[in-house]
Amino acid sequence: MSAPAVAEPSPAPTSVPSPVLTTVIRGRARRATRRRLVVLTLALLVAAAFAATLVFGQTYYPPGDVLRVVLGEQVPGASFTVGRLRLPRAVLAVVAGLSFGMAGVTFQTMLRNPLASPDIIGISSGASAAAAIAIVTLSLDETRVSVLAITAGLGVALLVYTLAFRDGVASTRLILIGIGIAAMLDSVTAYVLSGAAEWDLQEATRWLTGSLNGVAWDQTVPALVALVVLAPVLLSRARDLSAMQLGDDTAAALGVRVERTRVTLIVAAVGLIAFATAAAGPIAFVAFLSGPIAARLVGPGTSLLVPAGLVGALLVLAADFVGQFAFDTRYPVGVVTGVLGAPYLVYLIIRTHRSGASI
Repeated sequence: MSAPAVAEPSPAPTSVPSPVLTTVIRGRARRATRRRLVVLTLALLVAAAFAATLVFGQTYYPPGDVLRVVLGEQVPGASFTVGRLRLPRAVLAVVAGLSFGMAGVTFQTMLRNPLASPDIIGISSGASAAAAIAIVTLSLDETRVSVLAITAGLGVALLVYTLAFRDGVASTRLILIGIGIAAMLDSVTAYVLSGAAEWDLQEATRWLTGSLNGVAWDQTVPALVALVVLAPVLLSRARDLSAMQLGDDTAAALGVRVERTRVTLIVAAVGLIAFATAAAGPIAFVAFLSGPIAARLVGPGTSLLVPAGLVGALLVLAADFVGQFAFDTRYPVGVVTGVLGAPYLVYLIIRTHRSGASI
């Protein structure tokens, strides 16, 4: 009697990814690769612009001498010019650019509107008005001017958020309220400057324009510390920020605590803006331009915090260098960035109007 035949086990089915899934995976890989290349390129450009700021000027110093100064060695002539004048200026340019860029794109992404920039919604205007009052009316020193400007920037942000809050924060309502408050604060600044003495007027105008002239380490260090503390807060919320771009309801469905995340992002972004403004003044349109430029370079579907920060740093370094050496007259960095940003603001408003969308 023969043994019964035993059936051979059938091979386990192999899962073959669908064409749609394959396309999605490839698209994500391409976007990630593109983002890494853009970030690396921007970082190299920022490093090159930073080095050029230290090497070139009215006096040229070889890169070897500059490197020795940066490392703490004493080099006749270069130690003062590079170590005391150029280095804090270049460091503050990078710090301010990173701060403005990251804070600006945070507001623009969170509120889903390119006009939602600290330049537009009154935060910079609050710091500027406080600084003008501190310089012209109260005759305070630089440290107290900076403290008052930081406090005013935070206070204006809180006021705008409070007035715009009604069962949540709508981007249009917040932007319109911010524009109105910014107009009132700009009027206060103009009134204060109209009665200023000549010396106070020059000092206030230099500060309000946005300038890196005469920057020292005591102005640079607080802004640097703020960046080191607050930038990681923004980066830790990068995924939640991207989810909020889809709308509050969608973000909440994805597990984001919308209001708590929004408050955290606003506090961190306003802190960056306030400290950078207190150190370098309200450098015009850097926060406004950095996000859209980064978005064009990186493409959709990825976080813009780091690319926008690097774009901001590159903008400030390049604009400061151009303002110093490209013309017969030296111009503050805020003048150069203002020339770049104002046409884009007009273009954006015209494009928004023609598309029939609201701000």
